[in-house]
Amino acid sequence: MNFLRGVMGGPSAGPQPSGADTIQKLCDRVASSTLLDDRRDAVRALKSLSKKYRLEVGIQAMEHLIHVLQTDRSDSEIIGYALDTLYNVISNDLEEEEQEENSAKQVDDLGSQFTEIFIKQQENVTLLLTLVEEFDFHVRWPGVKLLTSLLKQQGPQVQQIILVSPMGVSRLMDLLADSREVIRNDGVLLLQQLTKSNAAIQKIVAFENAFERLLDIITEEGNSDGGIVVEDCLLLLQNLLKNNNSNQNFFKEGSYIQRMKPWFEVGDDNCGWSAQKVTNLHLMLQLVRVLVSPTNPPGATSSCQKAMFHCGLLQQLCTILMATGVPADILTETINTVSEVIRGCQTNQDYFASVNAPSNPPRPAIVVLLMSMVNERQPFVLRCAVLYCFQCFLYKNQKGQGEIVSTLLPSTIDATGNSVSAGQLLCGGLFSTDSLSNWCAAVALAHALQENATLKEQLLRVQLATSIGNPPVSLLQQCTNILSQGDKIDRRGSKVQTRVGLLMLLCTWLSNCSIAVTHFLHNPANVPFVSLTCLWSGTPCLDTAWVIHVKVKCLSRSVYGESAKEKMHRAKRRNWPFVATTLRALTCVRGMYQGSVENTLSVPAK
Repeated sequence: MNFLRGVMGGPSAGPQPSGADTIQKLCDRVASSTLLDDRRDAVRALKSLSKKYRLEVGIQAMEHLIHVLQTDRSDSEIIGYALDTLYNVISNDLEEEEQEENSAKQVDDLGSQFTEIFIKQQENVTLLLTLVEEFDFHVRWPGVKLLTSLLKQQGPQVQQIILVSPMGVSRLMDLLADSREVIRNDGVLLLQQLTKSNAAIQKIVAFENAFERLLDIITEEGNSDGGIVVEDCLLLLQNLLKNNNSNQNFFKEGSYIQRMKPWFEVGDDNCGWSAQKVTNLHLMLQLVRVLVSPTNPPGATSSCQKAMFHCGLLQQLCTILMATGVPADILTETINTVSEVIRGCQTNQDYFASVNAPSNPPRPAIVVLLMSMVNERQPFVLRCAVLYCFQCFLYKNQKGQGEIVSTLLPSTIDATGNSVSAGQLLCGGLFSTDSLSNWCAAVALAHALQENATLKEQLLRVQLATSIGNPPVSLLQQCTNILSQGDKIDRRGSKVQTRVGLLMLLCTWLSNCSIAVTHFLHNPANVPFVSLTCLWSGTPCLDTAWVIHVKVKCLSRSVYGESAKEKMHRAKRRNWPFVATTLRALTCVRGMYQGSVENTLSVPAK
């Protein structure tokens, strides 16, 4: 009767075999069957069970599957099944529903443990590299996926094995030339994992013509309008170029910078950008920044900046900067990118100064950006990006510094009031009721004076009209008035931002400028303010008070020079008893304040 049930397919009276028992029987068939068809069927069955019984298949079948890869190379079907099974065992990228079904059996580092077992014999990775060379789709594709998973789990170890394998990296580069898009695209993902944090492999990949192939793929896929394949290619390019001076130089010398210009061609209608286009363009902008990063060697950055100007890339970026309808995050990243393309490069800075916004009447791009910086309605990150752009524009640019300061001087102010200048915007931001505008404007103006004694003296000529009937006051005096009034002035936001920004401006202004110091000391209220602020900043946060305290110390050094003690003796000789007394109090108070910070924060006083 039991025999008939077995033949007719009826329910079996005995207990059903467990998953582990079934897997063990299949492994025995793979190991002992002499017929290829039997082994193939067994491996196919193991593949179907490998997701649900990942642990059991990994423990019992891995050795037999590797043996199949070694001995049954002539049959692509069984090789494909074996590779798929190993991928299911090693990869952690299971589908959500499968993860839910096996949630009780999932182990966080299961994939890592199986990977370690697989790569313990380096010959297994070498064998896998050989299989990836096969043109058969059913062998090459699962081989690529398995190797990618191995790199995800044990990247440095697998990288080292591939690096010492003869032609190991070169074999994988052929994936980019595969006519089947699914293999080519997964090959890009594999190379992403292969090139992570390994400069030696990055150089080999670059010299295997990776830049040419990746840029071709990006062009074929539609540049910034392309899909996720473009995103993957851009991430791989970042891996190859970031912090790798050799590859950056190779990229520039190969004239690949010129091929980046079409990426940033935008139309008149910039509304309704897809999320993928925003992502692609964001990565493209980041790639430009990688080439001109301030952390790169100065010579390499300078040569890339010049190449970007001569090929028209900077001009294209400025077009995006002045375009309408560009998403806010792309606009912010574009401002940051333009900043680093012009930083310290006089030719690029001069071009940027000549860019006008398409408005009526036309306004310089710098003025339009400063209007955004001092506008409290704009996003914080955008305002910070504009400030960074302004700093980069003035970096090692005495000509630009002079042009900015000249818009503040009485002889150059437009009496008709038909146009607003950079100087007027900075002054407006400096004395706005918005504390962030105060800070941004003060820091921007400080960079206009950085290491330029002539402009520091010229800025002393700036006079401000405070109210009708009252005589004008100097810009320097107005800054110190705001500092001394402190909490009495109404501000939107943190008053600390206003104070720190003005202190940064005064530190820069008075440093190495004796005439500015004389003007500062001309007001007898300034010296007591400095000493009292060193005692306490008036803020509830001790860390914030320490920041203000340090800034005032910098200011006092700008005013009094090398040391308070030496200047005290000089003050006595010049019959400045008030200054000498204040300095003596400053020395004592500073020690008391530092002691309180030390006791509170349990760190040595600076």
